[in-house]
Amino acid sequence: MKIVIPGGTGQVGTLLARAFHRDGHSVVVLSRRADGKRAGSEAASATPWRVVRWDAQRIGPWAKELEGTDVVVNLAGRNVNCRYNKKHRREIMESRVRSTRLVGEAIGAARKPPRIWLQASTATIYAHRYDAANDERTGIIGGDEPGAPDTWRFSIDVAKAWERAVDESPTPATRKVKLRSAMVMSPDKDGIFDTLLTLVRRGLGGTAAGGRQYISWIHETDFIRSLYWLIAREDMEGAVNVASPNPLPNKEFMGILREAAHARIGLPATRLMLEVGAFFMRSETELILKSRRVVPGRMLEAGFDFVFPQWEQAARDLCARSLAS
Repeated sequence: MKIVIPGGTGQVGTLLARAFHRDGHSVVVLSRRADGKRAGSEAASATPWRVVRWDAQRIGPWAKELEGTDVVVNLAGRNVNCRYNKKHRREIMESRVRSTRLVGEAIGAARKPPRIWLQASTATIYAHRYDAANDERTGIIGGDEPGAPDTWRFSIDVAKAWERAVDESPTPATRKVKLRSAMVMSPDKDGIFDTLLTLVRRGLGGTAAGGRQYISWIHETDFIRSLYWLIAREDMEGAVNVASPNPLPNKEFMGILREAAHARIGLPATRLMLEVGAFFMRSETELILKSRRVVPGRMLEAGFDFVFPQWEQAARDLCARSLAS
């Protein structure tokens, strides 16, 4: 297949490009930088796949790459690891909505458009809750939870606008799937698992703010397999939760990770400690404090078989591979 990945220079884009290229597919990453490096990165190793420059603002020569393409996986959008001030909020929202509309415009104008458009979304779209899991059919879309911080509502507004931009794009010859993905766990440097493992190894990977909040996750192997599966399943379109079927409360999740990493100590952190730490790290606490209890209802109903359905197995694999790298 020919696979085009707009915004494919981040952690998720890189692991997808690496896997698709390894499997013999033709991969093209659309990047704002001609060298394909992530913004702020000094890593300069050349990629074995093609990198084509785009500005994510207007149709240009890059749109030719979509002609005759089998799959588009759009991951474009500003990194959300920042404080949600007015400037950053505008950049986060505009970068996602504008680039998604642009991809849709290019697909709609293609003489031979892609067969499938896999569009990044997020499991953050669902409500903060403990009582039950959110699947695609019965899950509660967030934004109206009493007492939810303004930053949480902003993230949900972004997710809704992101998905709306896909739905409003007229691409009648292209099947569209919105990937409501959980955190993708891989041993790659600077990814979410690498960050969590670093905290655990330093004795800081304890329970966060009581630990009731659920963590939804997916092992990189199952994430890659799920995208291949969605490409092949012509009956799959619309929103799909891409997550392990077994989300866990923070307390249990971190305990399993400490055991897998052979870490004896995991100092707990109060909500106030997390807020102060996030302030000085110029980030937000939503990733840690919001309860994301999300399950892949449609994938399970259609028979998808997870290689790593349980966090115990996934954590051991990821820790072993992290040590070996």
